[in-house]
Amino acid sequence: MVTRAIVFAFAAILLAAPVVAGAAEGGAASAALTGAVGETQTGLAAVYSKRLNGHRTASGARYHSQNLTAAHQTLPFGTTVKVTNLKNNKSVTVKINDRGPKQAGRILDLSSAAAKALGMHHNSMAQVKLEVVGAAKS
Repeated sequence: MVTRAIVFAFAAILLAAPVVAGAAEGGAASAALTGAVGETQTGLAAVYSKRLNGHRTASGARYHSQNLTAAHQTLPFGTTVKVTNLKNNKSVTVKINDRGPKQAGRILDLSSAAAKALGMHHNSMAQVKLEVVGAAKS
């Protein structure tokens, strides 16, 4: 019982670390991103569930796992973002077309194609840096 509590406490600390660390660089604990070119944020990214393929996103577009798209909580739909996996330095450019992630400590949900380009496995997470490279068209 004590061991289980220690494991959960340790997991909570690990999940909170990217939020606290990212705050200095425009991370999840800082003010919401507006979509201005040059804004950055660092934190955890995860891969969309396979079961969401074909469902509508918050923008109204259908999610297709082979498209280079992502979900972010505050960036305007249509914002273009360069995402870099901080472990292997691989990058991919994605378009924001959904809201999320809903899990604490995460900053992006990535399509399968985007995750693959970053060297992520389907059910994995990675520490990433995102940079706004294109503002949404009004």
